[in-house]
Amino acid sequence: MLEELREEVWRMNLELPKNRLVTMTSGNVSARDKETNYVVIKPSGMNYDDLKPSHMVVIDLKGKVIEGALKPSVDTSAHLYIYQHRDDVNGVVHTHSNYASSFAALGRPIPVYLTAMADEFGGPIPAGDYAQIGTEAIGEEIIRSIGDSPAILMKNHGVFTIGSSARAAVKAAVMVEDIAKTVFLALLQGTPDEIPVQEVRRAHKAYKEKYGQKEAS
Repeated sequence: MLEELREEVWRMNLELPKNRLVTMTSGNVSARDKETNYVVIKPSGMNYDDLKPSHMVVIDLKGKVIEGALKPSVDTSAHLYIYQHRDDVNGVVHTHSNYASSFAALGRPIPVYLTAMADEFGGPIPAGDYAQIGTEAIGEEIIRSIGDSPAILMKNHGVFTIGSSARAAVKAAVMVEDIAKTVFLALLQGTPDEIPVQEVRRAHKAYKEKYGQKEAS
């Protein structure tokens, strides 16, 4: 069942250690199948080197295992809450990447100090309040606080990103860590100037309209 999506979720999970966003067994990627509304997610507590597409767990939006012999991620309830409340989201990523998690530890949002952030995110990266891990409360706080951003820094915890696909959510997770590292280093030297809101909106709009290649008709 959902073999192509299971392989895609497997591949996207492997991007997390490849991009140094996780250590050991931490972190997870999930994706939703638009037709069945089933979710494919990484199993709990497995090393990335040992993962195979067949290990990915298929569940419904209530958390019932539809296919798979392994337990789904302990963060499953947060992923499912997001899917239940955001029809536009079909991919979710959770990481404990170092620089972004340093801001999360402080409950500190990241303002728009960089044009790359304006382009990709169209606004600041918000911070959410503390919520108990492994519970739906994390998903509730994400939905309450994330707004239009594809990313949120959960206080004392780590990073969650969302997207139209697992690949889009992984890209956001990589960008969050890259931005957080640059901002962290900049703050060691002083306080950067924020890019004005109108310029952020203009840059984000232009980026969405002009970046990348047009699909062949």
